[in-house]
Amino acid sequence: RFNWSELTPLRLWGRTLGLQTENSQFLLEGMPFRIFGGSMHYFRVPREYWEDRMLKMKACGLNTLTTYVPWNLHEQERGKFDFSQNLDLEAFLSLAAKNGLWVILRPGPYICSEWDLGGLPSWLLQDPEMQLRTTYKGFTEAVDAYFDHLMPIVLTTSPFCSQQYKKGGPIIAVQVENEYGSYAKDPHYMAYVKMALLNRGIVELLMTSDNKNGLSLGLVEGALATVNFQKLEPGLLKYLDTVQKDQPKMVMEYWTGWFDNWGGPHYVFDADEMVNTVASILKLGASINLYMFHGGTNFGFMNGALEADGYKSDVTSYDYDAVLTEAGDYTSKFFKLRQLFSTIIGQPLPLPPMIESKASYGAILLHQYISLWDALPSLVQPIKSEFPVNMENLHLNNSSGQLYGYVLYETVIFGGGHLHSRDHVRDRAQVFVNTMYVGELDYNTVELSLPEGQGFRQLRLLVENRGRVNYGLALNEQRKGLIGDVFLNKTPLRNFKIYSLEMKPAFMESLRHTAGWSAVPDYFVGPAFFRGRLWIEHQPQDTFLKLQGWEKGVVFVNGQNLGRYWKIGPQETLYLPGPWLLKGSNEIVIFEERTAGRIIQSVDIPYLGRTQYVD
Repeated sequence: RFNWSELTPLRLWGRTLGLQTENSQFLLEGMPFRIFGGSMHYFRVPREYWEDRMLKMKACGLNTLTTYVPWNLHEQERGKFDFSQNLDLEAFLSLAAKNGLWVILRPGPYICSEWDLGGLPSWLLQDPEMQLRTTYKGFTEAVDAYFDHLMPIVLTTSPFCSQQYKKGGPIIAVQVENEYGSYAKDPHYMAYVKMALLNRGIVELLMTSDNKNGLSLGLVEGALATVNFQKLEPGLLKYLDTVQKDQPKMVMEYWTGWFDNWGGPHYVFDADEMVNTVASILKLGASINLYMFHGGTNFGFMNGALEADGYKSDVTSYDYDAVLTEAGDYTSKFFKLRQLFSTIIGQPLPLPPMIESKASYGAILLHQYISLWDALPSLVQPIKSEFPVNMENLHLNNSSGQLYGYVLYETVIFGGGHLHSRDHVRDRAQVFVNTMYVGELDYNTVELSLPEGQGFRQLRLLVENRGRVNYGLALNEQRKGLIGDVFLNKTPLRNFKIYSLEMKPAFMESLRHTAGWSAVPDYFVGPAFFRGRLWIEHQPQDTFLKLQGWEKGVVFVNGQNLGRYWKIGPQETLYLPGPWLLKGSNEIVIFEERTAGRIIQSVDIPYLGRTQYVD
């Protein structure tokens, strides 16, 4: 049994030694230590709930919080950095220390994490020669500029003189990149990232993290190798001895559940099997980090995608069937793990915090609408181009291109015929002649017949970026929109007007005040914006929005982008955090691509879809 009551961030003063490895065990300030960690990402959880989730970590028996740092949120535009509000990493780290949690920081630059482009900013792809996750000059220069802004937050902040352990802070270890052994395109890259950290003042223990197959290729001298898995195969932890001798065993990612893709099932992982595996790992003397302890939500357009048996984008929820639900509620996994950890830890665990109750606000009528075609002229100034331009290379956002969302390509055609995308649509285009819907182009459908008609007509392609692939070898090919020519009767289309539809807060504010909103008719098809109001009498609570009767689109509440919905499932409800709601009137705006309902339902129970057990 371990008693770590004195080994907490606020109890350990006069520190010098940090987390060390000696004879196959960890030492913290010279005392035997094991990492009982859990992953939670500040950027996936409303700031108002950070502390609640940390207290639940402590109540479960964990002593360490692990988080990624998403470069593409902190530097959305090249050279403009944001560490404010929900991206206030300094506040998050200080809160972890206040609540008695050590921190393993995973700053990337690549983080995977089912997050758009694995956390890399899309503006990197403006360079046609870009080689992500290598020592290619254009990439390392961008990483250096980012780390120059990120590392001072880790090095010099209050209330501690630093967030690093040896300087009085909670960070006991820092991870070098992430699962590089599964990419391994440049043998010099990991050494570059390691030196980028050390040269900026990182003094804590360095680690790498890989699955078994990538372990030997993801190593870097001077960093402890750790392993990621869900099923404990015989000899898996011993396999670490083949790449490093006499070192402590650490499972950096023990996968407590799994993520979901649109069109697939909602994956669940059996709670008893999970806890039995955790017990086996601990019995072997290893340290562990639960990925995820609390998954949270891919708010906005930030979900990632898979490139396996075709393109599959991730859903908005990052519930992950984790230890806590998407909304931070307890699961059977929590109580089973708490029981397990309490038998190992030599002091009583704190009581679990009370559950926040959820609200069912009932039916919300969307009583007004404006079609995209009517709203566009007053909202977006088109970019004129002879050729189609991919999203990342549009001259927007201080030359950082368009990051996410939709882009509309308009050109003039004479007559109809055979439209062929040559697989240049990323990821899905709705095709219109004037305002008449003709069909869709995507990875599977690359041609359509356009109806004949009199005179000149507008051909419109509304292209959705459904999320950039975040894992695997295709990262350099994640440009979105139209990435090449589209042909009508074997002739490439030319002379486009291109409208960027990122749907950022300024766009949504302009939409509120635009003329042309009217009552919703009995039947209408999108693309269009719909709006209604949710009136709340008392203190707002978390709720879930159910979009039965709607087809595909995005929901905004008080200007906050909750994320995407799609009738193909599995996810059927969107999480709406109470702190984003106001007492009184709340504005709900829905961008619907095709078939709109008249109401949405606010319910107190999420529905993430038909379940399937992870094999």
